[in-house]
Amino acid sequence: MNYKEIYEYWLNDDFFDNKTKMELLSIKEDNEEIQDRFYKELEFGTAGLRGKIGAGTNRMNSYIVSRATQGLAEVISEFGEEAKRKGVVIAYDCRHFSSEFASTAARVLCENGINVYLFEGMRPTPELSYAVRRLNAMSGIVVTASHNPKDYNGFKVYWKEGSQILSDIADRITEKISGIKNFSDIKMLSEQEAIDKGLLHYIGKEVDDLYIESVKNLAVRDKDIDKNVRIVYTPLNGTGNIPVRRVLKERGFNNVFVVPEQELADPDFKTVGYPNPEDIKAFEYSIRLGKKIDADILIATDPDCDRLAVMVKQSDGEYKALTGNQTGALLIQYILKARIEKRNIPSDPVIVKSIVTDDLGAKIADNFGVKTVESLTGFKNICGKANEYETTREYNFIFGYEESIGFVYGTVVRDKDAVNSSMLLAEAAAYYKNKDMTLLDALEKIYIKYGYHGENNLSIVLEGIEGQNRISRMMSEYRKNPLQEIAGIKVVRKIDFLDQSEIDVPETNALKFYLEDGSWYALRPSGTEPKIKLYMYSQSDSADMTRKKLSSMKEEVLDRLYSIE
Repeated sequence: MNYKEIYEYWLNDDFFDNKTKMELLSIKEDNEEIQDRFYKELEFGTAGLRGKIGAGTNRMNSYIVSRATQGLAEVISEFGEEAKRKGVVIAYDCRHFSSEFASTAARVLCENGINVYLFEGMRPTPELSYAVRRLNAMSGIVVTASHNPKDYNGFKVYWKEGSQILSDIADRITEKISGIKNFSDIKMLSEQEAIDKGLLHYIGKEVDDLYIESVKNLAVRDKDIDKNVRIVYTPLNGTGNIPVRRVLKERGFNNVFVVPEQELADPDFKTVGYPNPEDIKAFEYSIRLGKKIDADILIATDPDCDRLAVMVKQSDGEYKALTGNQTGALLIQYILKARIEKRNIPSDPVIVKSIVTDDLGAKIADNFGVKTVESLTGFKNICGKANEYETTREYNFIFGYEESIGFVYGTVVRDKDAVNSSMLLAEAAAYYKNKDMTLLDALEKIYIKYGYHGENNLSIVLEGIEGQNRISRMMSEYRKNPLQEIAGIKVVRKIDFLDQSEIDVPETNALKFYLEDGSWYALRPSGTEPKIKLYMYSQSDSADMTRKKLSSMKEEVLDRLYSIE
């Protein structure tokens, strides 16, 4: 069927509820909207599902969630009764329909005879990862769209190690989903039936307490730090409010001030719009409060509390944002220095970073005798390395990070963890404050030792069918005809991550180009959003020269990309 026929099917079949039909009736004169909703099915990839909320095959709704869950249930069932007994942990965030989607998933799983451990209220994504491991579950689901705008939601699947599924499991789920021809074939128990059959279990405080204790146990220092450091924290109306504040309080950080307008859950994110702490606009309210109470640092976590961003007070009283690369470098320096001083660093230690994360953290790690390994983007791949090393014993995983403000320390959580990262950032700021330094002073010392590393990462957003096609053309054309030099500096190496002959990571649609001065840039389409991402990095002996090289790189690469229609 074409998209119009599928639209008519949804509009007229008795299976679909009246609310869905009314929504579809409201767009009957808008062919472009009908096409966007029905020209394809929302794809289940290694990141699960993510899309705009609404009726349609290319939207997030209970029908699409039920089908994805049925696919997961069938895969789990293939592992036998023990896997079904171990069951699935489900968490959800503050977004519209998150609790409904979580309930739908739970009831479908229970209909398939699979135990479900459903959090009684919204919880941060890293706690879901922790709970999967702690409860010895077979799988996990978190209903979230992370930092996307308010009209998005998503469905991420985890496996027994506590990390997001990789392609082997994702492909099996996709195969099962493709075999489901009618939504009416998907059955689900009522909540009460699931409880009566002993399949649906609600979890909450006990797991919360265990998770918080595990975070606190990852403290690097508790002495020689100034816990009077003044911190402004914003959860951006998301799930971080309770766990982040609790951890900081129980660690003795008593000067923590929460942005009141962004303290409580709000699925519309009215004070921020785009709840992405990578965007400096997300700090507007934090800066205002920071100046009022003279805060040393401002910390923000995204709605599902797996990503963290920080701003630091400068000598002029204004606040400067740190990038994910800078924050990662500071954490690596702080953690490794402390662990070596305390002589509690393991043998064969390793740090894992993504292929589009800069090299400063790797240089710091190397100085401490710690190896750095690269993975594909996403914490399913970064923590996939932790899973691998747990089996092979080749290395001991210490820290993983990527440029998009995701960090994980230790292995009790197998995903990026902004609860833990908030604690570590507060601790690092307190350590340097005890030395009459700020995090910016610490970063400057790193630059003096390792060179001035700069970055300029941006995205070209291209929505809809035409946008998707243009992104494909951009990657295809640039792959065939890339720039040979930038600002007179020659490109000396190209890595095509579709070419398995020269790389030691799984195949992915990404390109990376090294210049002869050590600078590099990379291109890749986003796996979860309608955009193509450009990552640019430069280094030199001065901040000014680094900025100039980045400016030339941005201008020349963008000119080439925009020339591809």
